[in-house]
Amino acid sequence: MIQFSEYVSLGHPDKTADYISQYLLDRYIEKDPQTRYAVEVQIKDANVTLGGEVSSKARFDEFQLSRFVREAVREIGYTAAYQDRWGIRNTIADTDIIVHGRISQQSPDIAQGLSGWGDQGIFFGYCSSRQDTHGMPFTHTVAKRLCKALFECNMSGVGLDIKTQVVCDGDVIRKVIVAVPLLYDNLLRPVTDFIRSEVRQEGVADYELIINGTGRYVQHGSVADCGTTGRKLAVDFYGGRCRIGGGSPWTKDASKADLTLNLVARRLARDFARETHQDIYTSLACCIGKQEVDFSIEDARGMILSEGAALYDPQKLRHMYGLDRPIYASMCRWGLFGEFQQDKEWEQ
Repeated sequence: MIQFSEYVSLGHPDKTADYISQYLLDRYIEKDPQTRYAVEVQIKDANVTLGGEVSSKARFDEFQLSRFVREAVREIGYTAAYQDRWGIRNTIADTDIIVHGRISQQSPDIAQGLSGWGDQGIFFGYCSSRQDTHGMPFTHTVAKRLCKALFECNMSGVGLDIKTQVVCDGDVIRKVIVAVPLLYDNLLRPVTDFIRSEVRQEGVADYELIINGTGRYVQHGSVADCGTTGRKLAVDFYGGRCRIGGGSPWTKDASKADLTLNLVARRLARDFARETHQDIYTSLACCIGKQEVDFSIEDARGMILSEGAALYDPQKLRHMYGLDRPIYASMCRWGLFGEFQQDKEWEQ
């Protein structure tokens, strides 16, 4: 069976936008763990637009918000030194960022229903029976590991805006596609060797490798493409192995089902996978203002293992999952699930 997955680094403009929003949410949570937050981000060139609603005891002025945005961009690696190396035409720097804020208070119509979920929605979870991938799809795991290795390789002249894609036939890797900015043409050989070394650790040596399919990739990040929050959902969840429901988990506090019920769906799948030693798929549906959640749990053959309705209190889950702490940026770095989130309750 042919399967596919891709992954993108934080240097990709969409993920940069996600990370900025999560970084801002952490700053609010530090001051007020009960913050209600829904802020979307768009980044083009050095312009960052914030749009959404916040209800919090924390109050940040435009200067503070701008400082936080620049800190997030700097954490990713888009610094003045990085821009000097690549050129102002090819990438951004944190020092150049201009922030445009459009943030208001959350609607009181939503706030009155916050003993339950902040919206209606449908959500899906998955867990593989495989231990070597921490219950995640093999293709997704390989794509993520390779992307992370390239992002952290510290090879001079290798850029931050990276995409990896893996095509497998069962557990056999057939094709690896990589987009990675290269400042110098002579970097292609060492980067090729690095990629092959990383993929070899997955036990595969014979596959097709494509690096920068157009032949050249220098201009990158938000200079080359406009970044918007929530556009990389398959990357953030399970790759091509599981359905995706609801909306983006980023830009949301724990009262929002888009975040927390996706974590519940994953945790349920993990629990059943442990018990049955099978691949498990879960489905959830909720109603705004209510705690009751409809659910269905099935195996890879589509056989229903359990279904019905259960009460899930957003406030209890907020505390149980540690979502009243500033962990949101760390969730955004390498996806919600899998080996790089082993310190999170839903992965334990």
